[in-house]
Amino acid sequence: MSAAAAAAGSSAFSRFINSPVGPKTIHFWAPAMKWGLVIAGLGDLARPVDQISVRQQLSLAATGLIWTRWSTIITPKNYSLATVNFFVGCTAAYQLARVALNRRDTPPSATETVAATTA
Repeated sequence: MSAAAAAAGSSAFSRFINSPVGPKTIHFWAPAMKWGLVIAGLGDLARPVDQISVRQQLSLAATGLIWTRWSTIITPKNYSLATVNFFVGCTAAYQLARVALNRRDTPPSATETVAATTA
């Protein structure tokens, strides 16, 4: 490797390290840790639909989509944060679709029918 190529590579690395959204700032570490929510959401794909919390998934979908937009407005623009929030919102929206399809395709039980007619 030539000295010029090594210098160019190290300057790109140092620009990344010292960037306003680089690893020396919270703008780097917050999105990195938030990927845990996406991984947990993907893990929940194996969970039975009746165990999915609709309220939790609604809040994750809403905050994911809101924060995706917000991360493109702030200075410095944080595309890493936008990406992770987009995937949080998509994962939650997919879970909500699973619940909606299950409720549409599953007929109500006899006890639910009686409870609905007496209320």
